[in-house]
Amino acid sequence: MKCSVYIATSVDGYIATPDGGVDWLHTAGNLEADMENEDMGFRDFMDSVDCMIMGRKCMEMISNMNLTPEQWIYGDMPIFVLSNTVKKAPENIRGKVEMYSGDINQLTLRLEKKGYTHAYIDGGTTITSFLNHGLISEMIITKAPVLLGEGLPLFGKINKKLKLENTEVKSFPNDFYQFKSSVNYL
Repeated sequence: MKCSVYIATSVDGYIATPDGGVDWLHTAGNLEADMENEDMGFRDFMDSVDCMIMGRKCMEMISNMNLTPEQWIYGDMPIFVLSNTVKKAPENIRGKVEMYSGDINQLTLRLEKKGYTHAYIDGGTTITSFLNHGLISEMIITKAPVLLGEGLPLFGKINKKLKLENTEVKSFPNDFYQFKSSVNYL
């Protein structure tokens, strides 16, 4: 199964403020820019995946947004949430996510057997775990033109040497830039 990352960070590599906030994503960059590709490729990426795997903190952040059905960007995509502590999803997203506790290699094998071919991996701890298991195929990281100085880093301790290859870089009129690389495990 192909596993891909699509995530935004500050230039200094944080995915959220120390308290988990991501409001800075909506205020960073040139807000007056004429954006032809306003979502910076997110919709095309979402159209390429058939399931999503995220961590508990990511799920809780999404739950705390209290999204209306119209704001729910994941459609009816199956979403699996990794957690060893939380067994039930918050009420407002129950039925939209399935909780999973266990080995992530077993999860990917189970999903492959069900016919899934391309998973969207989200959440810093989850991304790090998938990298450490050699499961990430590609990463698409969008950098917001802001320095947070502290916060939740995208990557934790990586226990494998990785080489990013075939990198494509795009810049956007709003001063964000994005790179897409395939991951080669050394």
